[in-house]
Amino acid sequence: MRRMLCTSASLAVLSTFILVSAAQAQDPGQASDASARVVDEIIVTAQKREQRLQDVPIVVTSLSGQTLQDSGVRDIRELTILTPGLTVTSTTSETVVTARIRGVGTVGDNPGLESSVGVVIDGVYRPRNGVSFGDLGEVQRIEVLKGPQGTLFGKNTSAGVINIITAPPTRDVQAESEFSVGNYGAVGFSGSLSGPITDALSGRVFAAARARDGFQDVFTGAGPRGQTDDNDQHFYTVRGQLLFSPLESFDLRIIGDYTKREEFCCVGVQLSVGAGPGSRASSINAVRAGSIDPTSTPFDRQGYANRDTNQDVEDMGLSAEATWQVNDAVALTSITAWRDWKTATGQDTDFTAADLLYRPGDGRNKVEFEQVSQELRLAGEAGPLNWLVGGFYAKENLKSRSLLFYGSDFYAYWASRVLGGIPTALGLVPGSIYRQDGGQDDTFDQDDTTWALFTNNSYAVTDALELTVGLRYTRDEKDIDSRYTTTSSSCDQGEAAFGTIAGLVGQPTALQLVGGMCINTLNNDFDDLGLLRQSRKEEEVSGTAKLAYRWTSRIMTYASYSRGYKAGGYNLDREGRVLLTPTGPNFAANPDTSFAPELVDSYELGAKTSWLDGALILNAAAFHQTFTDFQLNTFEGAQFIVETIPEVVSRGVDADFIYTPPIDGLTLQGGVTYAQTEYSPFTAADLKVATRYPSLRRLPGARISFAPLWSATLAGSYERDLGDDLTLRTSMSGKYTSSYNTGSDLHPSKIQDDLVLVNARIGFGSRDERWAIELWSQNLFDQDYLQVGFNGPYQFNDSDAIAVYDAFLGAPRTYGVTLRLRH
Repeated sequence: MRRMLCTSASLAVLSTFILVSAAQAQDPGQASDASARVVDEIIVTAQKREQRLQDVPIVVTSLSGQTLQDSGVRDIRELTILTPGLTVTSTTSETVVTARIRGVGTVGDNPGLESSVGVVIDGVYRPRNGVSFGDLGEVQRIEVLKGPQGTLFGKNTSAGVINIITAPPTRDVQAESEFSVGNYGAVGFSGSLSGPITDALSGRVFAAARARDGFQDVFTGAGPRGQTDDNDQHFYTVRGQLLFSPLESFDLRIIGDYTKREEFCCVGVQLSVGAGPGSRASSINAVRAGSIDPTSTPFDRQGYANRDTNQDVEDMGLSAEATWQVNDAVALTSITAWRDWKTATGQDTDFTAADLLYRPGDGRNKVEFEQVSQELRLAGEAGPLNWLVGGFYAKENLKSRSLLFYGSDFYAYWASRVLGGIPTALGLVPGSIYRQDGGQDDTFDQDDTTWALFTNNSYAVTDALELTVGLRYTRDEKDIDSRYTTTSSSCDQGEAAFGTIAGLVGQPTALQLVGGMCINTLNNDFDDLGLLRQSRKEEEVSGTAKLAYRWTSRIMTYASYSRGYKAGGYNLDREGRVLLTPTGPNFAANPDTSFAPELVDSYELGAKTSWLDGALILNAAAFHQTFTDFQLNTFEGAQFIVETIPEVVSRGVDADFIYTPPIDGLTLQGGVTYAQTEYSPFTAADLKVATRYPSLRRLPGARISFAPLWSATLAGSYERDLGDDLTLRTSMSGKYTSSYNTGSDLHPSKIQDDLVLVNARIGFGSRDERWAIELWSQNLFDQDYLQVGFNGPYQFNDSDAIAVYDAFLGAPRTYGVTLRLRH
């Protein structure tokens, strides 16, 4: 109750501050005339053509560049504060980013799974959410499309799309720069120049560099890590554009960009620590004293890591968008793109200062995506018919090298304590297994070829009634080569000694102990697969049907059905299976690492309305979505498992509004999402591997992770003149989220209580916008919250009195000052 009261109070403070400050600033002589202020017309491209927001039968949250600037949004993760029903989190590094809409998204850090929420930047789709994480630069607008968008945006959009449109070159000269300083030693600079080069050619260049110390302290123990903070920032980015318009009917826009990041992220903290006899935390501290926080005080932001968490990211690309207006009724659009994204990351995999497990940060542990894509669209009008046909092709190469090595303390912890000394009793003494720098070294090379044909057509049955029908045929082919290498393992020895161990402790305990010696990382049976080659082909038809009726010029209602598709693929991690033999268990490698495609059927009833003579836009929709073969990637304490859950159902209501009250200079924008997103009941027999059910036992019939029942946003800005030369601008944005579980296994320790996050900004500058100074704060009230809760690696047990649960935290309060210059 206390938390709910605080939540309500925080929202009240946000809305009251905006309204009261604006009202007090209003001159007595200024009339409050609601009819004098209307919401500016909002143009979106949710259907791959420019349309008024109020004419599009899709749930769209449209955010202008000014709104994004006011809220301090620079990347897709920060976008959540402005979008109800959207959450974006990162885990083991900021290259591992997951976007979720209405609770649905792709879980975990396995690059083999495509994203349920697609990210498209300037018409070019990014193959994973993490590939799109970075400084967005100068943005014209962002459109968040909710629900499956498989007809026009493709296979990786079963839950929705984040469509980002950057600012194009201009025909007049514009020069802008920005300098920022803030707490945690933050410094930043960005600058841009746009304007004509010749009569037919314009250009724009944008560059930014930002740096910040980490906001999490790290105890490094004996090292070799030297970095004593984490979650820092250090990157630069540059984007150049050319717009060539030799004819009124032809435009060619060429965009090139490059980003380099060299940062440290992310050290987890202890969320819940078992204190019972034989607890994992006490065993770790017995091996190396002071290596883990036994008090589970996560929000003191004290992490433990003796190994580096460096992340080195290089992202570059080139695209060309050509638009030819063939005649008054027909236009041809071509988007050709090449992108290359690579990251090398280090990780202290156990999240303690003991030297248990790590991924080396020397550049060998890496992931790389290279992608070539081509989209061609022909669109036109023929009387009451607005038609579009197109084709899409993409060739994607994914290379991954996954290393997980034993540290110097692993034998003492795992063999001597977790396994009760059984390996030593079998003669497996230190040096014979779990040697330092031994472990797994796996490589994956996947080629993905996708091509599709699509059409989307709207027919005006009458002046008020419009029918839209869309269809997409997609063919997806994946080929993967996998090779597993294991050194200093213990599985063969454990399996051979099963009878001996069973004679000492009994078969049930022996099965657990040998299973502990045969966890995937410790199992050299994977090496026997040699070069494992797998191939799969999929053909899917997705589409949509929408019926919209315009009752008046200000009220439109619609009903829609959409079919979405997310491709199946391969688990880019080790996948084991247990075979029972007369002599005992055989913990074998599974040569089939494939998983099925994810499909969704979505129904919506919506309304787009305008009130108060255009001063208020209010849109709402009720939705019901059924996902089949929902792709789940979950970490069960020692290894990741990928399963397809038979069914997930999401139903609820979305509402968005934009309001310009009868106070000159004041604008409000926000929305509410109510989403009940749940796993349908299932049993072990419904899974691809039935033995995985114990790790997923909390899921049947439960609300899925990151699926709050309620989320609401409110953003307000107020601008007024101060005398003849100065202008004041204030803004606040806030988001309320009801409680939800942040863990994919839904363990109760991973619940995030309801919370409110608020960003604020106040500034003044010249009326001609040549300069401005702004004070700002992100997470103004310094709310503590979880990004993701997870089982402590190699510290898990079915008993909470023994297990350790960890978490990645959300950012604390940051604040600073920004100087803007414009010419």
